[in-house]
Order: sequence, then C-alpha cells, then structure tokens
Amino acid sequence: QVQLVESGGGLVQTGGSLRLSCAASGRTSGFSNYSMAWFRQAPGEEREFVAAIRWSGGDPRFADSVKGRFTISRDNAKNTVYLQMNSLKPEDTAVYYCAATMRSTFLRAKNSYVHWGQGTQVTVSS
Repeated sequence: QVQLVESGGGLVQTGGSLRLSCAASGRTSGFSNYSMAWFRQAPGEEREFVAAIRWSGGDPRFADSVKGRFTISRDNAKNTVYLQMNSLKPEDTAVYYCAATMRSTFLRAKNSYVHWGQGTQVTVSS
C-alpha cells in the first residue's frame, strides 16, 4: 500500500505562488513506476483534474484552466511529486489532492487512480 501526504497549501493573494509537495511512503519501491497527478475540489464542486506526470517525468498534462501557470515535476529519489502554482487566482481556491496510479493512459480521469492523499487547502484571496 502506498500512502500519499500533501503539504505546502496555505493562504496567498491573487497573483502569488505556492508549491505543493506530495510525499509517498509505504510500499514505494515502485514509486518511479507510478504516474502521479494533482486534482482539486472546491466546495460544492466535483473533484477535477489539474495536472499529471508519467513515471518518466515526461509528457506532463494540464487542465486548460491552469496551463501556463502551473507546472508538475517529480523526484523519484525522494518519492515526491510537486505542483508549482504561479499567478494564482481566486478560482484556484480548493482542496488539492495528490493521486497515484500504475496506468500511463487516461490520466485525466479520477477513476484511473487508486491511491489518494488527504488533501491540502489552497486559498487565494482577491
């Protein structure tokens, strides 16, 4: 079993930046084989895809709403994936979740992921 723990959330003003981290623990010997993603969920909304990265670190995918502002990266030696968020907007306010899957396709779909973190709150004030 893989446990995922997110950190780095907080309160930031519009236009500011935050970097979220997601550390994997437990059975992480195969962490480098996992595709990793970030999702977010605002109050009263469905959980939505934000960004994903394959095991190799290549071919990152982003939601249109964050493209050009967010980047995703991973450090397999540290079993950690990052989400750098720049030019934040109030509509980015949500709980951000890290997720892991052995799949390399359909990475935008929630159902592709079997491991989830507990989430970290990001609040962007206007």
